[in-house]
Parts: sequence; C-alpha cells; structure tokens
Amino acid sequence: MSNVSADLEKIGLLVGLEIHQQLATNKKLFCRCPQLETDEYPIQFTRRLRLAKSELGKYDPAAVFESSKSKIIKYNANPKSSCLVEYDDEPPHSLDSDAKATALIIASALHSSIFNESYVMRKIVIDGSNTSGFQRTMLVSQGGYLDVEGQNVSVQSICLEEDAAKLLNDAENVREYALDRLGIPLVEIALAPVSGTPAQIKKIALTLGRLLRVTRRVARGIGSIRQDVNVSVAGGGIVEVKGVQQLDQLEKVIMFEAKRQHGLQIVAEKLAHVDIEKISKDGNVFDLSEFFTTSKSKIIQKSLKEGASIKALRTRGLAGMFGFEPYEGVRLGRELGQQVRFFGIGGIFHSDELPNYGIESADVEKIREKLELGKDDGFLIIAGTNEKIDFAIDAIINRIKDAKNGVPAETRAATPTGETVFLRPRPGSSRMYPETDIPPVITSNEELEFARANTPISWDETIAMLQKKYELNAQLAEQIFDSDYLDLFESICADKKNNPNFVASVLCSTITNLERRGLDASLLKPEQIAESFQMLSEQKIAKESLEIIYEYIMSGKIKTVQEYIQKYLHDVNDSELEEFIGKIVSENVNAIKSQGERASGMLMGMAMKSLRGKVSGEKINKILTIKIREIIDS
Repeated sequence: MSNVSADLEKIGLLVGLEIHQQLATNKKLFCRCPQLETDEYPIQFTRRLRLAKSELGKYDPAAVFESSKSKIIKYNANPKSSCLVEYDDEPPHSLDSDAKATALIIASALHSSIFNESYVMRKIVIDGSNTSGFQRTMLVSQGGYLDVEGQNVSVQSICLEEDAAKLLNDAENVREYALDRLGIPLVEIALAPVSGTPAQIKKIALTLGRLLRVTRRVARGIGSIRQDVNVSVAGGGIVEVKGVQQLDQLEKVIMFEAKRQHGLQIVAEKLAHVDIEKISKDGNVFDLSEFFTTSKSKIIQKSLKEGASIKALRTRGLAGMFGFEPYEGVRLGRELGQQVRFFGIGGIFHSDELPNYGIESADVEKIREKLELGKDDGFLIIAGTNEKIDFAIDAIINRIKDAKNGVPAETRAATPTGETVFLRPRPGSSRMYPETDIPPVITSNEELEFARANTPISWDETIAMLQKKYELNAQLAEQIFDSDYLDLFESICADKKNNPNFVASVLCSTITNLERRGLDASLLKPEQIAESFQMLSEQKIAKESLEIIYEYIMSGKIKTVQEYIQKYLHDVNDSELEEFIGKIVSENVNAIKSQGERASGMLMGMAMKSLRGKVSGEKINKILTIKIREIIDS
C-alpha cells in the first residue's frame, strides 16, 4: 500500500463525499410519528418486493440485482414509533415543516441556490429497506461551497429525504428490518469530487460535520450521520462506498479503494491479450456433482449434503490471473468470490488456489482433463442450488468481462476494518420517478428569510464560545463540540455543582476509553448519564462511581443507574471508613516507617480497590494522610 500512498496524484485519485445527516425534528418526514428506538416489536409482517419499471419503461440495474436474490422481507414494528405510512398501508402525510426549515438553513449555510419549487421523487429501492419499494427524496438546492481552512469545496446538491429501515438480520432467504428509523428526515449533501490525500478528505468531512452540528438542529449519536464515498482513479468507473460512520474509517476506506482500484487496472493490463468474449455459458459450464461425491473436501461434501450442485466454469486463457496479486489482498479471484456471496453462495474455488481446501492434486488433474484445459486455461468451481447457481455464474462471467476494462462502476459496503466488499451494481437514471401522492413543495420568501436569519455562526466561533463560557482548554472544547454529547454536556453543566472540565473529561475520555475496550456505548443512554451526574451533584455517589456505572451498563451487567446502586453500592459511614483505613495503615506500619509519606500512593491503591465508587477519593486520601502522619510523628 505504501507505493499507492506516494502516487495518489499519479493514479488520479478523486473522492466525492455524500453526507447523510438525520435531522432532530422529533417527527418523521411524512407522518407525525416520533423518532424513537426500541427493542420491542409487537407487530410483524412480511413482504416480497417485486421489480418495477421506471416511468421511461426501463429497469434499474441495482434493482434488477436485488430482485435476483428473491428474498422474503420481514418487518418488525412498534406503534409508538411507526404507523400505517411506514407499513405502506396509507399514503404519506404532508411534508414536515421543521425538517424543511432545517434543510433550508443548511442550504443557506452552504451558500447553495435554493429552489422556489421542489418535487418529491421516488427512488427505487427493493433491498427491503423501505416497505414501499422506494425512498422519497426531494432536491432542495444546487451549487454552493464549503470553506475548509480557506479552500472552497464545491457543493453539488442538497436533498431532503427519508431514512431507511434498520437492518436486523440478513439470512440466506429472509432479510429482517425494524421500522423505528424508517421515515426519519435526512439531509443529503453531495460534494464535488476532489483530489487529495485521505487525511485531507477527512478534514473536509470533519468540517462539514461541524457545520451541521453548529445548527443545533441535527441528530447526534451513533448512526445519525453516515458518509458515502465516491472513489475513482484515472480511467476507471466511479465506485460508491456506503456506510462509512467514523472519520478514522473514512481514511482507511479511501486508501483501500485507491489500492484496490489501481490494482484492478494492473490486472486489466495483463488481461489485454485474452479473448474475454469466449468466456460464456455456452459449452463452458460443466456439472461436477457426480465427480465430487468421493471428494475429501469437507466444504464440498457439506454442499452436496445440503442438496447443492457443483459446477465448473472453464475460462480459456486465464491461468494465473485469478490469483495474481498486484497489491496484498487485491485479486480477481477475491472480486469474483464477493459477487456470488449475495446469492447465498459461500464463495468459489479457482484453479490458481488448487490443490487446497481438501481438493487434492489428483482431483485437479482429473478436472483439467474433463474440462479439456490447456496450460494457459483456468477454471472456477461453484456450489449452490439450481435456482441460484445460474444467476451466480452469470454474475461471474459479467465480472470477468468487466475486469478487462479495469474498475467497474459499482456500489460497495465499508467494513469495520476499513476495507470494502461488493454490494450491488451502481444505480442508473431509471431509478427515479415522480411521487404521485405529494403535491409540489413551494418555498416562500418568508421561509428563505427565516433560513438566512437562522444561519448559525461558524463552528470555530462556537468552539471559542464554549471554551470561554465553561473555562475549558482549547482541546477539550473541541472534543466536546465534536462528540455526540454537546447538548447533554450543556444540560449537565446547568447545575453549577458539576465542574465543566470534569464533565467534559468523562464524556470525551472515560466513555471513549470504555468503548476502546470493546464495550457497547449504544447501551449507555443520555438520560442515564444525566441521572448519574444528578446523583453526583446531590452527593449520593462518588466521582469514582461514574466509570464503574458506565462500565457495568456498557457491558450489559445492569441497565440503569438505580440498578447499580441497589446491587453494588452500599453506604460506608464515617466510623466504618475510619476503621477500614486504620486497619490498612496498621498492617503496613513498616512500609510507612521506611518510605514515609511516599507510602501513601501504595496505601491509597489498597483502599480504592475496595472502596472505589463507594467513597470519594478525596475523603479517603484525607483520612489516610492524617493516619500516615500520626505514624511518622510517633
């Protein structure tokens, strides 16, 4: 990857960001249901979404791909957070005025040209993430710019749209969603593609995120903002990477895609001499199910027991090409394997990696004889049910043909490690058609004036104000502004008994450190944090209790602050505390005599091991200091 890092400009890397930000309207976009998340779903129903043509009579390629999976979609709903609109059993209500006002404010802040009249469109989506088979979206404005440290990054468009349902599970034949999130208002901001390093792109995303947060009208928290990244290298198609949620992940995704795409161009150069058009189903697909009945491969035997067919695809002239690796992890064989997984097929074997996986050298020789292969020819082996395997073989053949052209335009998903995997083909112009249930949306002069009047001050001015108001250092002020807890921080600090520096440190460092240990921050709700600081200000718990409470909640041991108090917190009165510390001191008299006051650190650690979270550290230290001094003076 290092040589790609040095040659980003040389390979012509371009990156365009699309930011999807939930709006804090407390209502959904086309109904009045509140924005609530729950784990209780008393309502369940299933749908099977079918492919439909656009108004021009064409099928969208992304929709065709999803349709080929033939999945049943199961929906889980709670009437507290969804209604007949989300079930697609009732037409949409009027557009939420608060969401519209926020979109106009954001457009104004980005100097974008707002349309006086907008039209809600239907964007075909049949992966199940919307019960209707489409997402409603409207173009609010075009043009404008984002100021990033004195450099202007062009804005292409700003849209107001509804969020998708939340994916709960994706099995072989059934995909499952929850409807809490479906219909929550989103603003989508598409920035023009720019050249630059991943660190520079990260700076652009950070700046845009800060501009949105300073409006105080957008949602905060995990999943409330998502970045889609359009990445391309010179001469290649545009690859859209979906689902980038963290800025650190953004850098890794861009770097991985630069490496992958440049690697695919190197593969294409090596394929230039191969007659790809000869690779087709006609005469090149062989059923090897009978052949593999005696195979020692556990993977093959498992597939046969499950009723799968084992087929081989002959690929003339491709010997060595499936395993060729211009960069570590970048292989044509890997690209093909990702294609078939979306048909419920585990993967493929190719001739460059065999013998392996229990398939022996003798088996490979027999396969080569059966397929009548020359030394320059290769093959692929795939296992699957008859209704899926033909779709998968078609996808493999099309992907091999695309490989000769370098980087195909497609949609990929970001992984937690910063790599990407194939998701579906890129959608085309056939994806959109007008929404017939909603009249044109008119933007009045009064609404434009309101947007301009409520355009917020810059984010750096806001950070400076935070720093001054709460007497924070510059780093802590920036951290609390960038965190998901700014509003919560200000709410907690309204109680003057809570020290702003301590509150900010807990929200930005303590919780983050617990996350880094693998604990689940989504289990820790804002109301639980607020309650814990309320109890701290009332001296019902010690400062040291906060980290313990959050650790227990984030690890699933408890669900509430009160549960921690009932289960783990037992009051230690003054006499018990004196007795406990006195015992520690008496057992370590020799250490005190030899070390003097330096022994206090060791004894403090002993005391805190048992008393942490039950008594404040200051109180323990005060008593311990007195008792140590008594020993020294005697």
